[in-house]
Amino acid sequence: MSTVRTMMTPRGRTGCPYVGLRPFTGEEHGLFFGRDREARDVAVIWQATGLTVLFGASGVGKTSLLHAGVVPRIDPARADVLPIARPAPRPSGRPGAGPYPPPGVNRYVLELLSAWAPDQPPATLAHLTISEFLARRPVRYDRYGDPVPVLAAIDQAEELFSGPVQWKAERTACLEQLAQAACEHDGLHLLLSLREEYLAAVLPYERPLGHGSRARFHLLPFTPEAALEAVIGPLRHTDRSFGPGAAEVLVDDLRTVTFVNDEGRRTRLVVDEVEPVQLQVVCSALWESLPPEVTRITAEHVRAYADVDRFLVGFCRRALQEVADAHGITVGELRHWLSSNFITEHGTRSVVNEGLQETAGMPNAIARALEDRHMLRAEYRINSRWYELQHDRLISAIRRPESPAADLEQARKALAEGRWEAARELAEEAARVAEIEDTWVRAEAQAILGEVDAASGDVASAHRRFEEAAETFALLQQFGKVAGVLAAQGRLRLAQGEYATAVETLKTALTWAPGDVSVQLALGQALWLSGQPHAALACLNGTVERADRPPADALALRGEILADLGRARDALRDLARVRSHLRPATLAARALAFALTGRHDVAEQDALDAVDTAGGLGSEPQNVPDGRAPALLRAARTHELLGDLVRAAMLAKQALETPGLPPHLRRQADELLARIA
Repeated sequence: MSTVRTMMTPRGRTGCPYVGLRPFTGEEHGLFFGRDREARDVAVIWQATGLTVLFGASGVGKTSLLHAGVVPRIDPARADVLPIARPAPRPSGRPGAGPYPPPGVNRYVLELLSAWAPDQPPATLAHLTISEFLARRPVRYDRYGDPVPVLAAIDQAEELFSGPVQWKAERTACLEQLAQAACEHDGLHLLLSLREEYLAAVLPYERPLGHGSRARFHLLPFTPEAALEAVIGPLRHTDRSFGPGAAEVLVDDLRTVTFVNDEGRRTRLVVDEVEPVQLQVVCSALWESLPPEVTRITAEHVRAYADVDRFLVGFCRRALQEVADAHGITVGELRHWLSSNFITEHGTRSVVNEGLQETAGMPNAIARALEDRHMLRAEYRINSRWYELQHDRLISAIRRPESPAADLEQARKALAEGRWEAARELAEEAARVAEIEDTWVRAEAQAILGEVDAASGDVASAHRRFEEAAETFALLQQFGKVAGVLAAQGRLRLAQGEYATAVETLKTALTWAPGDVSVQLALGQALWLSGQPHAALACLNGTVERADRPPADALALRGEILADLGRARDALRDLARVRSHLRPATLAARALAFALTGRHDVAEQDALDAVDTAGGLGSEPQNVPDGRAPALLRAARTHELLGDLVRAAMLAKQALETPGLPPHLRRQADELLARIA
């Protein structure tokens, strides 16, 4: 009860009495409700049986039951209860403590002993077996002079049966030591708490670990009656309480599941169980959502503030965000994967098999991480591991994104990172879930899909999508968006070598957004590629002069054009401001500018670097205009100024054979070869 008392603030308002996603601790047993029968039964079985196997689905509350339900019920005078252990080994050393584990020490055994003897330094436990550890502990006696049993619980014991292959021998040795300890210490009573899919793995060890007596206890989700107690009970030591029927409304809402099939048809179903983790998420969120002055929670309050679907959407969002951040993918990709593989077209749960490396196209580590966060549950069927959603209630939470805009944001991020398929799936999902009035969402999705098609080589489809998106944005008077789509279309025409058409498209884009720097830059590049270097300079001058911090791409392109025109000092002034990630064309332009100003030593090195980065002499010509051809020509002009005419001629010929050399630079190449000849 001390924990309950410390929750009270000077004003009388208590902190939230619900624990949310984390398990209950032993100190919170006064807040632990709904599991009286299970806690009593497990406590009795554990004290009377050599081996007790407590099993249940992930998130059903096994850890909470042990810490806040079972252990507090055991009379210390009648049993010697060791601290609850978990055998999870640390994969690396502990700071300042040398290598972990020490050489020749079983890491699983050391974790158990360290948990059972938290006050002892690990170094004193490192070379003990489990039997030796128990033999060193003083024997305790009850009031009749009989030795009391030693109760040892191992939570998340599935870690003794699965894990890194390189540690398998240590896991087996640890289980053998537990069996030996059970044989040598008659008073040892073990309890293994594990996920139900690992139950089959325990079967070969039940007899030796139980030393003649063993029992299993299957922990199930809450019944409606137990869920009601878990909702109401924690408020007994706060200044809030539920009014008549209010808690019942909350539990009924948790039990009600809505299925939506691919045709949009809804089916409501009331189930006979409530997942404890969902109950805690919803109750803690309700507590925080209520106005501070509310002390009597009515049914109206529950209907107004206990938006179960919204709370579960928030729970899903946080879990998916954590997994996405840890594995370098987007939330939208995860949600799309879950929706596509774990929900049937009828809107019900589907099961998915775990492969050797991937589960339905995602790395197995991601599925395991979602299981740890109570999004997925696993079980073994026919010697194979299968996943499904933790509960039917998560179906609507997964299918209901926070907003289509979130999908679009994730799609743009995937697009920027070059993950085309992910961008496509996210954009299509945003368009699918958009409301009728969300025309802008579908237009934005079309723009993204156009860029994906362009990157994938489907030019015709890309143009169709760009045109549809531009028309929609124009009707919506979102002029900046129109300019962005036309700019993307112009860049696509540039990539296809349609320079004149690209110029016209980009000029049109600029009329929709006159100050858009990215459009001005694209137009400058198009003008240069179409053989209009002076017009390109005029366009780029406006881009650079209007910006407080001119874009590096604009400075680089202007410097390249100035070098081509022989304005070396102006070129070097721009190129000096582009200090990193120089592409071959820019590096070659700097070499040419240095050569024109007489700095031959620097020019020669830059020219060699540019040719080397661009692929060098003898490389096969590429099929897309990527700046390689101009780089080769500028290097050729540099070597001509340095007096290396043979190399200059070879580079000029290769530049002419490489796609992407603008007409005015082709003339320069022909003139260079004519001079050398």
